[in-house]
Amino acid sequence: MSDERNTPVENSDEHTSNFIHTFIDRDIAEGGDYCGKTVHTRFPPEPNGYLHIGHAKAICINFSTAEKYHGVCNLRMDDTNPTKEDVEYVDAIKEDIRWLGFDWEDRFYYASDYFDVMYRAAVELIEKGLAYVCELTADQMRLYRGDLSTPARSPYRDRPVKESLSLFEQMKNGEIPDGAMTLRARIDLSSGNFNMRDPVIYRINRLRHHRTADRWCIYPMYDFAHPIEDAVEGITHSLCTLEFEAHRPLYDWVIENVTLPARPRQIEFARLGIDHTVMSKRKLRTLVERGVVAGWDDPRMPTLCGLRRRGYTPRSIRNFCERIGVSKVNSTVEYGFLEHCLREDLNMTARRLMVVLDPVKLVITNYPEGMTETFSVENNPNDESMGTREITFSRECYIERGDFMEEPIKKYQRLYPGNEVRLKSAYIVRCTGCKKDDDGNVTEVYATYDPDTRGGNTPDGRKVRGTIHWVDAACCTPVTVNLYDDLFAVADPEADDGDFLDRLNPDSLQVLEGCVAERAITAFSAPAHFQLMRTGYFALDRDSTPDHIILNRSVSLKDGFKK
Repeated sequence: MSDERNTPVENSDEHTSNFIHTFIDRDIAEGGDYCGKTVHTRFPPEPNGYLHIGHAKAICINFSTAEKYHGVCNLRMDDTNPTKEDVEYVDAIKEDIRWLGFDWEDRFYYASDYFDVMYRAAVELIEKGLAYVCELTADQMRLYRGDLSTPARSPYRDRPVKESLSLFEQMKNGEIPDGAMTLRARIDLSSGNFNMRDPVIYRINRLRHHRTADRWCIYPMYDFAHPIEDAVEGITHSLCTLEFEAHRPLYDWVIENVTLPARPRQIEFARLGIDHTVMSKRKLRTLVERGVVAGWDDPRMPTLCGLRRRGYTPRSIRNFCERIGVSKVNSTVEYGFLEHCLREDLNMTARRLMVVLDPVKLVITNYPEGMTETFSVENNPNDESMGTREITFSRECYIERGDFMEEPIKKYQRLYPGNEVRLKSAYIVRCTGCKKDDDGNVTEVYATYDPDTRGGNTPDGRKVRGTIHWVDAACCTPVTVNLYDDLFAVADPEADDGDFLDRLNPDSLQVLEGCVAERAITAFSAPAHFQLMRTGYFALDRDSTPDHIILNRSVSLKDGFKK
């Protein structure tokens, strides 16, 4: 449903980057309710779970819009439903927003701050004949809802104002059982928009509220509370996702019929959808409660705390949200594009490091026993300010088991008997053979080095095609590595033809023990980011310690979204 106010208009302002800004530009130009006012937005999460990547889009839109117009943005907890709310979620929401780089300053509110205002607004509607106490049960209300050709009905619609006022007072005082009565707005029982067919605006719910305790046993419905909260806070533009478009007429009706200090305008944008994941808080909670994942911050989760633990950066997420744009049409973005934004950021900011995930020992037979030398290598070739680090080299190193083949396949350019490769930043070595155990497994690889090729150079100009990473066996540290993949095996786990839990990817987590890393890694703590040569981008896990280092793979090196 739409109206003229929310129909985009042409705008020649070259700085306008989306249709929301076009609406705001027009409002500012036309004056009226917005004349001389500072653009004021808000982000109103419900504290019943952790924020996910979809919320990040809403956060960026609300806070960035305020920044664009030198305005302000409030943070408001929508705690009108006491059944699911928790202080834990409130604290986590604050942490996530600050992590993204936004600040509400001193403008932090709760919907429950306005319960008295909402109650008085409901009384005002009753006194105006625009609300009434209804005794239909939930099942009866559904039965009497009607259809497009049949109006809804309620035998209590014409209840006298004084009687509704008295009953509403009794509801507030706890004299009416839960579910026995509701307060409904008196709008239009024949409206084609079913949200306008005398919607419930208050219900009885005897549950303890995390802030107001047992003071209230009646709570406002979100569609009634939302416009009142916005108006009381002086919000000029209430930006919300597209599912609220059909609710906008009710939003405007409340603004028109309740005495309020401001007249905010609601504008809707398409919510974010990403493949191979779920965005429903209910489904995310199911994953946590059933032990499918290790918690809300499991690195496979699309929650902001999960993405942070996996190694995502605030800049990568903000860039992602900016580049997918703001639309009025729902769509699904490939998870690979989010990964692309992370790679771009980490390529410029992550330290380089060598870690061997599946180690086998490389013995350089002509290297002097007991000798050790050091090489100076760049921490990040894209950022000279990150300086260099020292790595050690000695007779025995660890290399990836996959970097040796006794009988090479076609075009194999790594170690096999007779072939030369570069050990990154060290020397060129020539493979001479290997040692196997009784089961035929390779336990050691043998090679000789060319002392004239220090730093991997070839003074004689010979061609060496392969370069592999390594770790000095005499100066390394063990690490545990978590390799993450999509949590779901299908692109749309929420399709209607089955249970989303049946679509889980059994290989979404692979834990590698016995990996080895440069000793330099012990100097860092979470959430330090690294590019591991030839392997991907990784971050230290929050549970990592110098004695037990844990690396989470943030994203592989392969990028399908390169220009």
